[in-house]
Amino acid sequence: MSSQNKGDFPPLFKEPLHAEQPQVEEPQKPLDTITQLGQMPMPPQEPDLNFHCMTIVGQIEGHIILPPKNKTTKYEHLIPQLVAIAQSKTIKGLLVVLNTVGGDIEAGLAIAEMIKSLPKPSVSLVLGGGHSIGVPIACSTNYSYIAETATMTIHPIRLTGMVISVPQTYEYLEKMQERVTKFVVGNSGIAEERFRELMFRTGELVRDVGTVLIGKEAVAEGIIDQVGGVGQALNKLQELIQQQEAEGSEVLQ
Repeated sequence: MSSQNKGDFPPLFKEPLHAEQPQVEEPQKPLDTITQLGQMPMPPQEPDLNFHCMTIVGQIEGHIILPPKNKTTKYEHLIPQLVAIAQSKTIKGLLVVLNTVGGDIEAGLAIAEMIKSLPKPSVSLVLGGGHSIGVPIACSTNYSYIAETATMTIHPIRLTGMVISVPQTYEYLEKMQERVTKFVVGNSGIAEERFRELMFRTGELVRDVGTVLIGKEAVAEGIIDQVGGVGQALNKLQELIQQQEAEGSEVLQ
């Protein structure tokens, strides 16, 4: 029997059984900012939409993360939006819609200070409720509205967790209370004495000290400018935008 050389045998497989398929990259889906980041996207570049609507709902979350079941508004999501609004050339104004029970004091004051210092017109609208630290935020805009059935609760600040019973703790509380009071009084039409009277009123709230104002009562006290809804708030915002543009054109001339 003749022997065959190695080279005489054909290769077992000339080509791989399963050729590699070229990988096709799937188009990247746009980021759902509401679901993934918990914040509203910036408005599109449309000439008809010249303002941004910012919603503050549930509880304002600050330095402590609240339980997942709580409806929250995270202040670290709002601050970048306010910075972007201030720098945007297409956004001419800001509409702030509130339905909040309050929350972190420093976070609420930070939001209120940024809205107040915004170089563009702003209007707030209280729907449902603008309680506790939501009061300074509602007062921080150039003009404020409240629905007839909406309420605002004015009460002293409180601390949660462990409290050390020393004089320094009460001094700290008084300083924080002074910050809130000065801001509300300085950005609304209510007097400081009257605001403190409403804050420390007894007999109205079952488990707390303070006052609940409903719609027209908040306007009568000077905290909110006018009773109204979405239509009135949008009309006022457009009026302020046109006024600022007119003043800007006069300065350029």
